[in-house]
Amino acid sequence: MGERSLLWRHHNTMIPGGVDMRTRAAILHEVHAPWSVEEIELDPPKAGEVLVKLAASGMCHSDEHLVTGDLAGATPALPIIGGHEGAGVVLEVGEGVTWLQPGDHVVFGFIPACGRCGPCSEGHSNLCDVGGTEFPKGMQITDGTARHHTLDGRDLTLMCLLGTFAEHTVVNEASCVKIEKDWPLDKACLLGCGVVTGWGSAVYAADVKPGEYVAVVGCGGIGANAIQGAKLAGARAIAAIDPVEFKREKAMTFGATHTYASIEEAIEKLGESTWGRGFDKVIMTMGVGNGDALGQAFWLSAKRSRTVVTNIHPTGEQSISIPGAFLTLFEKQIVGSLFGSGNIRTDIPRLMELYTQGQLNLDDLVTRTYTLDQVNEGYDAMRNGENIRGVIIYD
Repeated sequence: MGERSLLWRHHNTMIPGGVDMRTRAAILHEVHAPWSVEEIELDPPKAGEVLVKLAASGMCHSDEHLVTGDLAGATPALPIIGGHEGAGVVLEVGEGVTWLQPGDHVVFGFIPACGRCGPCSEGHSNLCDVGGTEFPKGMQITDGTARHHTLDGRDLTLMCLLGTFAEHTVVNEASCVKIEKDWPLDKACLLGCGVVTGWGSAVYAADVKPGEYVAVVGCGGIGANAIQGAKLAGARAIAAIDPVEFKREKAMTFGATHTYASIEEAIEKLGESTWGRGFDKVIMTMGVGNGDALGQAFWLSAKRSRTVVTNIHPTGEQSISIPGAFLTLFEKQIVGSLFGSGNIRTDIPRLMELYTQGQLNLDDLVTRTYTLDQVNEGYDAMRNGENIRGVIIYD
């Protein structure tokens, strides 16, 4: 029997001719609760959609925002399947999907790129109008309905329209990036969010130039890649700022030249890191953005510097402490960056090529691997500062 015959089964509650399948997923039913790994019903892909068997999923801090409720009002309703860093193999394509076929390997971009809206047509697919509109709903782009359901019939929303904390998922083709079949999927999954976000924050958003001084505040999965991006861009000095000693030590393997336990320490030691002039670029990649910390980091930066805010601040935070006069008097800039201001279609393959050439270190990003049943163990390790990135490996 073929894989489709093994996986799909007729179901009495479906419309005539409809079929569905059962798979397993990690679901968040309420805020501040653990992830619940359980069996779910999965509908087949409709027009413009694909069914993918997951090979690996990164465990990004952004999914922790669902647990804490930091992004209340900006994320889909619960219950939700988590996960947005995923890679796998296409099993089936829906009507109208011509550029993907069963057997293709794909990486998911956590922001779908429709290719037709204003931002996409201008080269800013990270700000795709379709993704921005549909992301808070967590349903399928094509018709606004769910393909994922609990066994008792409730619809499940999806983190970033993906739900990669599942053995199988159905997503829109706009979220898929086809990659070479010999590229390792357990590393490729990281490119769907953390790697491009960090790397692009340095290369695109900060626009690091050769010889510049760069500070990276927060050295987890995104910060480590901001360090790599700054190094590849030719930064003269890269300061990694993080309270966790393990992360500071790992930062040195990714290209940091100086490490500090706090922003205060980095400010006190500007003489050793930048000869007292301040950093040309400051990149904020903390697990959770904080207005006070951003205001503090403002003092790390030099005249005509740029501070890039990549980490997500809680939606309830309404202000940051920045002396406005210095923006004018010192021509300092503060800019935001989503997905490192990158493009899933060009940057995911580009960075995988850099990895295969030995110019980008993905191997050391993965601290530990987990099974789907160990998802809560992985997030405990993240909260304790023990992981740069945990990765779920599927059979």
